[in-house]
Amino acid sequence: MNNVIYRKLHTDEAQLFWNLMNDLDHETKFMMYEPGERTSTPSDIKAIEDLIQSASNNKNYLLVAEVNHQIIGYILALRGTPKRIQHTAYIVTGIKKDYQGKGVGKTCFTYLDNWAKENGIKRLELTVISTNVVAKRLYESKDFVVEGVKKKAMRIDGEYVDEFYMAKIF
Repeated sequence: MNNVIYRKLHTDEAQLFWNLMNDLDHETKFMMYEPGERTSTPSDIKAIEDLIQSASNNKNYLLVAEVNHQIIGYILALRGTPKRIQHTAYIVTGIKKDYQGKGVGKTCFTYLDNWAKENGIKRLELTVISTNVVAKRLYESKDFVVEGVKKKAMRIDGEYVDEFYMAKIF
């Protein structure tokens, strides 16, 4: 998509980021939270502000994709804190349904790869619900491999589903 802008957030945009995550909760069953479960208390928004701040100093990474001044997706990398895992980062990503399959996710992962290499990250890891075939294909196209299965990791609509542990090593 040519009209997508990829950028970092400012701390005063924490509510906008919360809105995106809440929209994704309502739009898909592949995110962690169920519709209406995510809270928007002042401490929740403050936590997002802190996350945005940690990305601005490269401790973590947060990039959003925007179309017509609307945030339509994101990729987040949370770096390991203890010294033994500071070379790793756990990935969370979400793209609004109308923008999936148009290269937004691939582009986000390309930017993430650049950040990881520039910041000494040797291992990127994530989990994906086993039934989320589209996301799994995206991750595999970006050189992630399945390392294991977390059985009955989540319960969606009363049914237990497995998650794949996936990682990419630089």
